[in-house]
Amino acid sequence: MSPRRSYDQYCSAARALDVVGDRWTLLIVRELLAGPRRYTDLHADLPGVSTDVLASRLKDMERDGLTTRRRLPPPAAAYVYELTGHGRELLPVLQALGEWGAPLLGERRATDAVRAHWFALPLSRVLRDAGAGTGLVEVRLEEGEFHLWAGAEEGPVYGDGPAPKEPDARLSFDAAACEAVARGELSLPEAVREGRVEVLGEGALAKELREA
Repeated sequence: MSPRRSYDQYCSAARALDVVGDRWTLLIVRELLAGPRRYTDLHADLPGVSTDVLASRLKDMERDGLTTRRRLPPPAAAYVYELTGHGRELLPVLQALGEWGAPLLGERRATDAVRAHWFALPLSRVLRDAGAGTGLVEVRLEEGEFHLWAGAEEGPVYGDGPAPKEPDARLSFDAAACEAVARGELSLPEAVREGRVEVLGEGALAKELREA
């Protein structure tokens, strides 16, 4: 396990960066906000990270109380990593960082990796800003599907693939609308009104989004 590095400054921001300032740490948190993940799943959804660095970061995060590791019962019998309550408290930090970074996205580059679920945290922030209520939302993008729990205060924030039960709303984005919303150039209510986002469902959340 690597020794802790510190800025040695009596400042809460510096202390926080002692724990989460290393490269990849916050992106690992982003992935674990979906719930327990196997090492191989994390590696697949963090393109560019080496196996050594990922293993080192996970050990550091466990030491610092951000994550735990547990073994699934048979027949899976695999180890999974998950956030502690302390680690989950980084959700608003990631959302604020994503909001700050939205104008930096620009047009997607040919070398940019992309996963559908990377839009989950920006969308959860967009739903909050639109004044939408709580509920399960299924989202379809050109890159794939994911689901998220709008307004969730505990448990997973999102997950890959279709919703595990009937969602309160289904949203379908085309690529241009998805990128415009992610960059903050287009609000979700505007996208819905302009017909660039399709909203399906009879739940209260779907009705709120159609009427916003």
